[in-house]
Amino acid sequence: MNQEKFDIVITGYGGQGVITLAELISKIAIANNYEVCQAELHGLAQRGGSVQTHIRFGKNIHSPKVKRGSADLVIALDALEAARGAYWANKEKTIVISDSELYWPYDQKIEAEEVIEMVKKIAKKIELVEATNIVKKLTGSSVATNIFMLSYAISKKYLPFNKEEAWEIIEKNLKPEYLEANKKVFESAQSQ
Repeated sequence: MNQEKFDIVITGYGGQGVITLAELISKIAIANNYEVCQAELHGLAQRGGSVQTHIRFGKNIHSPKVKRGSADLVIALDALEAARGAYWANKEKTIVISDSELYWPYDQKIEAEEVIEMVKKIAKKIELVEATNIVKKLTGSSVATNIFMLSYAISKKYLPFNKEEAWEIIEKNLKPEYLEANKKVFESAQSQ
């Protein structure tokens, strides 16, 4: 890592594994001898409510909250949540990676493309990933989308971790019955 501090915002909905993803990233950072602070910000603490986590790691980390405009990476588990997460993006340097799926349970229709255009006004570097679709094809469910996004971020060098160490932490922290499906998802993301 070429910088002293690394700031990440992860955003999604309750039930998507936002907090699990944040905990895994924090544990991987600790295993790599970084100081780590993590905080959760959420409204409705239920399935479907918006959830954000902030993770800061590096040297001399004293606060878990990422300052507006200073995130190095935003991981959104939904395109609409990418718009919320972009609030913390630095227009010039932040990479926003987002699932291309859009959760919108209301009658008024909104297209993912509209949302992505909003994000592009805030952050220049955005990548849409077909994570949910890939994960559903591999496992029959979208539950492991968070693991896909973690692996994708590592494979693209958006996170300063190697995949072997990351998988070792995942393996220690997930229930054994979920490991096989998550391993498939993790490996698939490495080749995207």
